[in-house]
Amino acid sequence: MTRAARILLLLALAAWHGAASSLVLVETPMLAGEVASGKLPPVGARVPEPPLVVRLEGKSAAPGKHGGTLQMLIGRSRDVRMLVVYGYARLVGYDRALQIVPDILESIDVRDARVFTMKLRHGHKWSDGAPFTTEDFRYYWEDVANNKELSPAGPPRDLVVEGEPPKVEILDRTTVRYSWSKPNPDFLPRMAGASPLFIFRPAHYLRQFHKRYNPKLAQAEASGKSKRRWSQVHNREDNMYQFDNPGLPTLQPWMNTTKPPADRFVAVRNPYFHRVDANGRQLPYIDRVVMAVAEGKLIPAKTGAGESDLQARDLQFNNYTFLKKGERRNNYRTLLWRTAKGSQFALFPNLNVNDPVWRKVLRDVRFRRALSLAIDRSLINQVLYFGLAIEGNNTVLAQSPLYRKYYQTRWALYDRKVAARLLDQMGLKRGLDGARRLPDGRPLEIVVETAGETTEQTDVLELIRETWREVGIKLFSKPSQREVLRNRVFSGEAMMSVWSGLDNGIPTPDMNPDELAPTSQQQLQWPKFGQHFETRGKAGEAPDIAEAAELLELRRAWRTSVSSSERAAVWQRMLEIHAEQQFVIGVVCGVLQPVVVRASLRNVPEKGLYNWDPGAFFGIYRPETFWISEPARN
Repeated sequence: MTRAARILLLLALAAWHGAASSLVLVETPMLAGEVASGKLPPVGARVPEPPLVVRLEGKSAAPGKHGGTLQMLIGRSRDVRMLVVYGYARLVGYDRALQIVPDILESIDVRDARVFTMKLRHGHKWSDGAPFTTEDFRYYWEDVANNKELSPAGPPRDLVVEGEPPKVEILDRTTVRYSWSKPNPDFLPRMAGASPLFIFRPAHYLRQFHKRYNPKLAQAEASGKSKRRWSQVHNREDNMYQFDNPGLPTLQPWMNTTKPPADRFVAVRNPYFHRVDANGRQLPYIDRVVMAVAEGKLIPAKTGAGESDLQARDLQFNNYTFLKKGERRNNYRTLLWRTAKGSQFALFPNLNVNDPVWRKVLRDVRFRRALSLAIDRSLINQVLYFGLAIEGNNTVLAQSPLYRKYYQTRWALYDRKVAARLLDQMGLKRGLDGARRLPDGRPLEIVVETAGETTEQTDVLELIRETWREVGIKLFSKPSQREVLRNRVFSGEAMMSVWSGLDNGIPTPDMNPDELAPTSQQQLQWPKFGQHFETRGKAGEAPDIAEAAELLELRRAWRTSVSSSERAAVWQRMLEIHAEQQFVIGVVCGVLQPVVVRASLRNVPEKGLYNWDPGAFFGIYRPETFWISEPARN
């Protein structure tokens, strides 16, 4: 962080302190009875000093009032973790401009992307009223991350920089410092993520399950009286992200009160939540969130019948017409937010396919460019998305500061003549039937494997089949289960597959570009390259494509950069390589996501980006500021 940036941050913090100190806090009606009986302290003793004062954003945003119950639908019990995603309480988090700012932390000082000094809010408390202090950071680092029984693999990979773990210093009760000898640009983004890196734990609760603090656990285990190892019990209790342990204290706006298995989860407000509005009302505004479990395929119908107050999960764009029809009858609105993946639908040529002839063909950049040029994206957009999607490559969206039109359109404009010419140059000649042949004489028939989970994939492939046939390529689709599909790609049996594109289509220069380099076996275009990286050369194949190897080198350059301008230059080169090489063939992006909102639910933005990370779906729009006007549900 530069000196100027540090000064601006200090000025902002001073302003927040001033605003917070002038606030007259308002007691929450739901908690007033417990305050009167002495079960809870008054609001002034529950929020930290200073609290985070939330400024409402958007033309229609307005200060709210307390009360009501928010009904939502989830497709499976484990989706109760969405309370952590939507609640989006993080040490640092993204604002709407995708800048990382303090949240749970009062402040953070960053030096050279290596030294991170974090200041907690004085008087901050867990949901059960216990103090939240640096002891919770010490407990995590010493007693969880570095305990061989709880963490056999050692600290998380995000905390290890080229084999070096951080130096963790507990400076005082509210100040902790993480530092490395080399930059760790992933540290803040991982803590701000939808599924975040938690570097603290509620020590006061978890000590009872840790043998260092509870000698009876070790004694019971040694005597054979214990049914489970103490580490198993501790890990079961320590589930801050899964959010299925009502006993585990939290810092999120709502606390889950329901232990699974269950088909209905009830969360209630955290009486010690650290955010307040400008009028002194402690957030969240809404008292309860109820998540009912329903079959995923039934969620659109149940939403259209008015069974959810806020719903986007398990809704698809093709549900939009149906949902609109039910608006007046069931008193809701259907908004359309942009999704932010690099591509809604993308083709992944397997560059590690076993068949030597196909491997050589797929690795020829002319072939991948021809496939892309032979896709009529405009037709797909009009037929399936009413012309509302964005046509182009699997790349960053216009909302990203890294966006360039060139990345979106290079080799992505429908041109059958150029596609045919590239295929001719490769010697892939047409037979009498107009279909092309591989170099060994076999018909050029591409089998595209899918997970068979949506009709959308089938519909897109059908339209691609028609235009590929015009340049002499036959396409066949092969549906299978998700795990079967992945295993066939990993083993080299599948020649091409279908999935969505970049998970993060709205990156800033300071966000990790790992998706663009061969870093994971899960990357369907080069699974064996990714496996080689993940296993440090023990398995898979070393990248033997020059551009893939360059992407890995660029990734390393990004990680050692200390300025945003340096990181931006790395990103630009990586995006340029992808646009030219067509390692993944994108089709459309920015497909609209239906967001159903009860008419009485306020402060939900009319327009938004619906994205996992960054964004946490609703998280960056602060659901704790959503409120229910009359009539409120209870």
